[in-house]
Amino acid sequence: MTKLWTVGYEKATLPDVLTTLRTAGIGRVIDVRQLPLSRRAGFSKRQLAAGLAEAGIGYVHLRALGTPAEGREANRRRQWGRFWRIVDESLAILEAEVALQQAAGLARSTPSCLLCYEADPCICHRRRVGELLAAGHGFTVHHLSVSPSSNPTARQTLSGSCR
Repeated sequence: MTKLWTVGYEKATLPDVLTTLRTAGIGRVIDVRQLPLSRRAGFSKRQLAAGLAEAGIGYVHLRALGTPAEGREANRRRQWGRFWRIVDESLAILEAEVALQQAAGLARSTPSCLLCYEADPCICHRRRVGELLAAGHGFTVHHLSVSPSSNPTARQTLSGSCR
């Protein structure tokens, strides 16, 4: 089984995320944010892609795997039932299915990591993206935790571990 990683950059700096990715052997980041904009320095699309390229890591943005605005609002309000319903509906459309196929191909060719904001994968839609890639494409999904000490930790993220 091929490994697929996920990471959230909440409360992290770009240098710490880059160190975490390099330490894990990641060759490509698959950005699964619908809007790849961030108030955190270095995490908007152009700056992130440039920082990753400088570190020797590829970057791909798959907008169709992102959470729509109403889902992001439900997440901010901690309306989990509504949030997961919106995520599941958005990942069931044809555009998302095509993007999942693309993500699977990319992750098979190079060690890859799904990137989104939330540090905790249990409350981030990238968990569901990972679950769909695991179920449909045979990946084992692992979450990278970024620490300021540049000492990354990983734990396997299984669908049952967040419930």
